[in-house]
Amino acid sequence: MRELAREPDEVPAVFAERFNSGDAAALAEVYEDAGVLVPEPGRPVTGADLNAANGRLQGLGVPIRVASRHVYRNGDVALLVVDWVIAGTGPDGAAVRVEGTATDVARRGPDGRWRYAIDNPFGVAQSSPPLSQEKR
Repeated sequence: MRELAREPDEVPAVFAERFNSGDAAALAEVYEDAGVLVPEPGRPVTGADLNAANGRLQGLGVPIRVASRHVYRNGDVALLVVDWVIAGTGPDGAAVRVEGTATDVARRGPDGRWRYAIDNPFGVAQSSPPLSQEKR
């Protein structure tokens, strides 16, 4: 299995390989200890909830594919914009398709490896109406 990323642009590929391995513990290593995942717009989770959310996606039994659009690095922090798709046939024979464009933040740890500090797989998707549409 691929080791943790030495450069920020490697983080999505490391995530995908570990996701596709089905090894939840290996996938959890791609996140900082206090890392945040946003499995649904407006609903950030950490810790056991983060692992459970990833486990639900792994449980679909379909591999993820990733393609980085942009990586912007400033010292030990990087912003990643990544297209991803989980598409195929699940173990029950049903078609599966989940996709998005992530806006993620990765940070280099004291060990020199890059991990997700914030994993926001649905990018700019909203959970509520934008401010311009709210009643005042």
